[in-house]
Amino acid sequence: MGVQLASEQVAMLEIESVDLSDSELVYHVRDALKSAIQGDMDKYSQLVGLINRDHQLSPEEVALLVTCLKALSGTVSFLDIVHHRSLLSSVFRIVMWNYGTDVMDALMELVVSLAASSGQYVDLCLEMLVNNFVPPETFVKLLNNPRVQARKGQVLDRVHSTLKAIADLVPLSPLRLEKIIKERMHKIRDKGPIVIYAENMLRLDSGPLGELIGSTMLVAIVDRVVDLDVDIPWDSILQDDFTKGIFDTELEELEGPMDDGQQDSFELERDIWIDKFFGDSKSAQMLDSLMVLTFEYFISCKESGRLSLIFDTLLHSFEKTVLTAYKSKFAQFLVFYACSLDPENCGKRFAITLIHIFETSAHLEWRMSAVAYLASYLARAKFMDLPFVADCLEMLVNWCYNYSKIRTDEINPNPKAHKNFYAGCQAIMYIICFRRGSIHSFFRLKSQLLRMRIEDILRHPLSPLTVCLPSIVEEFLRVAEATCLFSFPDSDAPVGGLLESEHSIAFGGYQRLDTFFPFDPCLLKKADRFIRPNYVYWSMVRNAYDEIEEDECTSDEDDDVEVCIPGNGIDIIAPGTARGNENFEEFDNTLSKMSITPKNLLLHQSLGGQRAGLQMPSRIRPCPESL
Repeated sequence: MGVQLASEQVAMLEIESVDLSDSELVYHVRDALKSAIQGDMDKYSQLVGLINRDHQLSPEEVALLVTCLKALSGTVSFLDIVHHRSLLSSVFRIVMWNYGTDVMDALMELVVSLAASSGQYVDLCLEMLVNNFVPPETFVKLLNNPRVQARKGQVLDRVHSTLKAIADLVPLSPLRLEKIIKERMHKIRDKGPIVIYAENMLRLDSGPLGELIGSTMLVAIVDRVVDLDVDIPWDSILQDDFTKGIFDTELEELEGPMDDGQQDSFELERDIWIDKFFGDSKSAQMLDSLMVLTFEYFISCKESGRLSLIFDTLLHSFEKTVLTAYKSKFAQFLVFYACSLDPENCGKRFAITLIHIFETSAHLEWRMSAVAYLASYLARAKFMDLPFVADCLEMLVNWCYNYSKIRTDEINPNPKAHKNFYAGCQAIMYIICFRRGSIHSFFRLKSQLLRMRIEDILRHPLSPLTVCLPSIVEEFLRVAEATCLFSFPDSDAPVGGLLESEHSIAFGGYQRLDTFFPFDPCLLKKADRFIRPNYVYWSMVRNAYDEIEEDECTSDEDDDVEVCIPGNGIDIIAPGTARGNENFEEFDNTLSKMSITPKNLLLHQSLGGQRAGLQMPSRIRPCPESL
């Protein structure tokens, strides 16, 4: 009965409006608004019923709706937020995607008039516009359709121009808009909507409102990426069988030139592996799509000359959220990719910022995280040139050397008291392991003093070789043995072997996931395709290293001092030695399956085949358990 009555009332309004001029219709709407305040609801109900219609409208009905919206624009001073709540609610519920351009234009005119008339409508207008960032579900599924793409452009062009018009009339509205956008973003739970929503945020960043709220939009996207990142489960991956996992196929990827068939096979195997763990994860899918969208935005900024400007915002956001995020797995690749687009500027600024944090921050956890990021970045970033990497390595070495010189009273390892020192030492060894092909060039660039300082640091009574992660230590010792650049005779060898000792366990923390390096292989299918051309895989390093002959050890010609001692007497504990905690043994087995480093043939042979040696783990991040 109510529906029939509403239809009759609308029909009456249509008949009455046929012969009304625009000014007369404005008067008619004004009279309806006044009558509602006085308790006469007939004309007001007719007006609400017309605005509230959500079925397919005829051309005549569309024309009437446009006329009424325009009439309302001329009567906003007569609107009362209490007495006309149902009418305002009907207006703000209108979904622009369901209408043509005539209705859109009339609606935007009304929204601007409302926002300018009273501050109590500003938030409602902004919320209505932000809600139209995302289309109804039926449109989301058809976004690739040309007609839907055209409608998308019509809607969003008007939404953004209206936001700018409101900002011009209400100077404080951008602050309200920022809050509304951030709150709304965290309520989106599906991949399609969040991508188009983020598109609008980045459009604000590069558009006329960019100077007012642009930088905050990029920060909000980074924050959302971090939230999605930490939501992705990781423990299940560590517990699974990595017999043919992504870290194994990383070795296969660059074994040699691959034809198209081999490349397709590799990518298929990798994608199957990723789908196995992340295929059902909405967080992973949303994260992957958001990162690709942001990568593409960085490319457009590079082309328009804005990359350096937005990198300031990105770097600040990294320091506040990504650097301190616990178990961040992929969000950091936003910075990595931005650096790859401009290595000379952005790439170097990122590394210098990390060094500054490591050397000066008042927070121990931030310093350790920063040096882990630095080591992983310099190891993996194919686009960073050798002289700059050498400069960064020298800064790390000098810091650790100066630290060790003022700790002359220390006679035993103390992981808890000197975590920064051990983190710095571990970073030095990690960089050298990945940059081993350029190791001689390092010391030609920086003189032999750098090499001697590294030896002094690692021989210090604080004994970094017994505290840092054994897998990194052993890989470093392999480099030392093969390149003949470092000398560690028997008397200085680590006591107790290279499996986890009580010192290395204390340094790494009982939560072994904290020992992951940040820029290990990206396990997001779409994002990985952007990262891969700029990335150093372990197989690249391993293949070059395997060509080094075991008998290349010689004496240093400049110093006339033997710098490499084959079969250096390092005491390797045999497999199965008790650690005092079964969880560590279980983790070590899993880590070995994840490992991408070849077996230590040199130490294996020197020990008569007793042990194959530890493997360089594919993911090692030296952060304390409290981070």
